[in-house]
Amino acid sequence: MTLFSRFSDHINAALDALVAQGALPAGLDRGAISVEPPRDPSHGDVATNAAMVLAKPAGTNPRALAEQLVQQLGALDEVVEASVAGPGFINLRLADESWRAELALVHAQREDYGRSAVGAGRRVNVEYVSANPTGPMHVGHCRGAVVGDALAALLEYVGHRVTREYYVNDAGAQVDVLARSAHLRYREALGEAIGAIPEGLYPGDYLKPVGESLAAEYGDRFVTAPESEWLVPFRKVAVAAMMDMIRADLAKLGIHHDLFASEAELQAAGKPAAAEAWLREHDLVYDGLLEAPKGETPDDWEPVELPLFRSTRFGDDQDRPIRKSDGSWTYFGADLAYHYQKAQNADELIDIWGADHAGTVKRIKAAVAALTGGKTRFDVKLVQMVRLLKNGEPFKMSKRAGNFVTLADIVDEVGKDAVRFTMLTRKADAQMDFDFAKVVEASRDNPVFYVQYAHARIASLKRKLAEAGIAPAAPNPARLDDHELGLVKLLAQFPRIVESAAAAREPHRIAFYLGEVAAAFHAWWNMGNDRPEARIILTQDAELTATRLYLADGIGQVIRNGLHLMGVEALEEML
Repeated sequence: MTLFSRFSDHINAALDALVAQGALPAGLDRGAISVEPPRDPSHGDVATNAAMVLAKPAGTNPRALAEQLVQQLGALDEVVEASVAGPGFINLRLADESWRAELALVHAQREDYGRSAVGAGRRVNVEYVSANPTGPMHVGHCRGAVVGDALAALLEYVGHRVTREYYVNDAGAQVDVLARSAHLRYREALGEAIGAIPEGLYPGDYLKPVGESLAAEYGDRFVTAPESEWLVPFRKVAVAAMMDMIRADLAKLGIHHDLFASEAELQAAGKPAAAEAWLREHDLVYDGLLEAPKGETPDDWEPVELPLFRSTRFGDDQDRPIRKSDGSWTYFGADLAYHYQKAQNADELIDIWGADHAGTVKRIKAAVAALTGGKTRFDVKLVQMVRLLKNGEPFKMSKRAGNFVTLADIVDEVGKDAVRFTMLTRKADAQMDFDFAKVVEASRDNPVFYVQYAHARIASLKRKLAEAGIAPAAPNPARLDDHELGLVKLLAQFPRIVESAAAAREPHRIAFYLGEVAAAFHAWWNMGNDRPEARIILTQDAELTATRLYLADGIGQVIRNGLHLMGVEALEEML
C-alpha cells in the first residue's frame, strides 16, 4: 500500500470513529474526498477536503468537523503536525520515516510500484486509430494511435481488463474507390500505360504491389470485364493488403490491437437490422420525416420518411436517421450497431476520434445510452491534428503515399520513442506542433530527451561507482537530507498520478509528471557541480554514496515505470 492510499484509509478510519461516536451520520457518500499533496508545500505533506465534502450532508460546520478529524489524525505515529486551514481543509505533516518507508516500497515493488486494483477487473474496450483501410497511416492517425495505446496501458495498470480494438471501415463508397484504384494498378501491372491517376482515385504508389498481386492471380481476366465482375474480389484483396500495411505501420510505433472488427462483416451478420428491431420494440426508432438541414434549405429539398432514432431523448439536438432513402444504412446506423456489439463484452467503452468527428459525439453517446440502458460508461476522446514543423517553420516531407505524410515516414525520421513521448506532451484536444528538429534535440527543451537522459545518468552511476573503486556498502536512509527527502515526496506522487490519469482518461499526465521528476533529478545531480559534498558518488563516504545511489535507483525505477506506460524505452546510455 502506497503512502496516499494508506492515508486515505487513515481518513476513512477517522470518519468511521466519528460515526461510531455519533458525531457523524452513517452512510455519507465519501466518493468526492481527495487525499493529495497541498498546493503549497509549506502547508504540509498531505491534504484532504474530507470535512469540506461531508459537512453539508452531515448538517455540521466544515471547520468544526475538520477539528474533530484533526484530533483523530494527529494521534497517528507518522503524523507530526495536523492543522485546519481556511474554512475546513486539513493539512498533515509527516515524519521523515514515512518517506523513507515509501522509498523502500519503491524498491520492494519495483516495476509494480504505481500499479493498483482500482479498476476492479472492469472490462474496458478502447477503440483507437480505426483509419479507413484505403492506404497507409498518416500523421493525423499517429497522435490518436499513441493516445489510445497509452490509455489502454494505463487502464490495465490500474486493474481494468482492456480490449484494444480497431474498427475496419470496409463497407461503403471509400472501399469501392479503393477497388477501382487497385484495378487501375492491375492494368498497369499488365503493361498498360495508365497515365495520370484520374481525379477521385487513390494516387499513391502503395497500390502498385496490390495491382501486381492481382495481375499474378487473375492474369488479364478482368482487364476489360465490367466492374460488377471484379469489384468485390478486388475490394477484398485491396482491403486485406491495406490492413497488412496499417498493422506494419502501427508496429513501428509498438502498437498492436487485440481485435479488428469489420464493418462489412457486421452488416453481413445483420447486426444493424437486429439493433433497429430492438430499438423499435422499445419505441426508440420510428418512421418520420427527416428535418431539413439547418441554415439555408436547398431548393430541391423534399421531406422524406426514414427510420429515425429518438436521440433527442438522450441529449442530442435532433432525431437521427439510421437508414437512407434507398434502404442502405447511414454511417450512424452502422456505428450504432457496432457500439451495441462492443457493449455486449464491456462495462465501459472509450473511443479515440479525430477532432473532425466532434459533431457525431452526441448521437453515438445517445445510442449507447439507449442500447445499454445507461449502464455502460461511454467516453469519447477527441484528438486534434498535428502541424509538422522543422526549426519552427512549416515542414514538408516527401509524400511517398501520394498526397500525405505517413506515420512510417515520421517514425523513420525521428524514431518511435520521440514520436510517442512527444504525442503525449499535450492534452489530446489541444493543438500540437511536431517539430522534427526539436524532438531529437539534446536539450532540456526536448521532453523525451530530458527524461531519457535522467534515466541514462542514473544508469551511469553504477559504472562510475566501479570506476571510482568504492567498496559496496549498505544504504542508510536516515542520512537522506531534507532536499533528498523532497525527491522521495515527488516519487510518492506517482501512484496517485497514475490513478488520476486513468480516471480522467488523460495519459498525458504521465508525461507531465515524468518531466517534473527528470527536472528534479537533474537539479540534484547538478548540485554536485557547485558543492562537491553534494555529489552522489563520494569517494570518502561509502555509506552516503550507497544511500544516494539507493535514492537515485528509486528515481530511475519510477521513470522506467512511467515510460513503460507511455510505450517509451528507458535508455541506459545516450549516444
